[in-house]
Amino acid sequence: MSLFDIIAVLVTLAAVIGYLNHRFLKLESSVGLLLISLVASLAVMGLHALVPGLEIVRTVRAAAGGIDFNATLMHGMLGLLLFAGALHADLAHFARHKWTITALATIGLLLSTSLVATASWAVFRILGLEVSYLVCLIFGSLISPTDPIAVMGTLKTLHAPKDLEAKIAGESLFNDGLAVVVFSGLVALLVARTGLDAGGHVTHGAPSATYLLILFLREAVGGVLLGLTAGWLAYRMMLSIDDYRVEVMISLALVLGGYALARALHVSGPIAMVVAGLLIGNRGKALAMSQEVADYLEKFWELIDEILNAVLFMLVGVEVLVVAFSSSGVLAGVILIAVVLGARFVSVWLPITLISLKSEFPRGVVRILTWAGLRGGISVALALSLPAIPEKGLILTCTYVVVLFSIVVQGLTIKRVLRRFI
Repeated sequence: MSLFDIIAVLVTLAAVIGYLNHRFLKLESSVGLLLISLVASLAVMGLHALVPGLEIVRTVRAAAGGIDFNATLMHGMLGLLLFAGALHADLAHFARHKWTITALATIGLLLSTSLVATASWAVFRILGLEVSYLVCLIFGSLISPTDPIAVMGTLKTLHAPKDLEAKIAGESLFNDGLAVVVFSGLVALLVARTGLDAGGHVTHGAPSATYLLILFLREAVGGVLLGLTAGWLAYRMMLSIDDYRVEVMISLALVLGGYALARALHVSGPIAMVVAGLLIGNRGKALAMSQEVADYLEKFWELIDEILNAVLFMLVGVEVLVVAFSSSGVLAGVILIAVVLGARFVSVWLPITLISLKSEFPRGVVRILTWAGLRGGISVALALSLPAIPEKGLILTCTYVVVLFSIVVQGLTIKRVLRRFI
């Protein structure tokens, strides 16, 4: 299939699934899209079991297997989605809760990574699965960040207090950038040990602690600087004109060109797009745009956000046909659901407890933040980008099970949790 054919099929399926959800199920869009696509995938597998001669699964798996999930999400959709989410974020709310957001996105993520790694290592050993602690650390780093795509989509329907929404959205927008940096460093160590990269090619040389520190500073700090620079240039261009067509085009060029430049410079594209989105969405809309231009810009990016979210969650559902599941892997994944939730609770409770010595938080904030920490496509994309190691199938299965529970169960019940504590 050509690239155009793949895009045509994905968009068409997403539109049909979105229609069915809106017409009949009326669930939150991300949950409805995932459920319908998952049911469709299982139906295809059931039909294959009844009539194996049709070879439906092999045909669909061959088509879906041709999609590079990691490149599609991490180097394609992610920049657009993060910019769209940051564009609608209120920087004033973020600034008021900067310490809470920073603590959750850094200390919380690192703590969750270590807790998940240790617990998953024990679970794998109990089940008789040989998995190194380094691979468990990698699993912890890819499953710990809350997915901004899933979280921002859910927040649209919650009508939560603005302060709470700022904490949840702010953490989800920033912690994925750090997670990608941590994941990249751990994979570099894994590659040095195994001698294989993601494509199965032999490599040599173990990265030093200095290299990992430089990697972190280059990715994180470089991403912030690039986002500020590119966003400021786009802002100055918008300030000198008043034409919604040109200004919308400038915003699109900012995302596509900025993300491509981030990849070329080896800095964090996700962080750059969040920073640029916050700058354009706040200072840009306030000072560089008329009301008409701001309205067109918001509607354009809202439409981009809706289309890409539909395609993304449909992809996550279709992935069930690509991943080779095993009974032991599924059992491990089910157990790790509780592990990931427990690690999330501790990684939220500790920063909130420390910050609460100087600031007050509403009742039940730890439980709300724990349950609202949805996992999504970013975790799946990172798992798919792992090198060709024996544990890759197991990590993919566990990741998929945890993500499925997160989006479906947590996504469907978060409103009840909010009503109970607010």
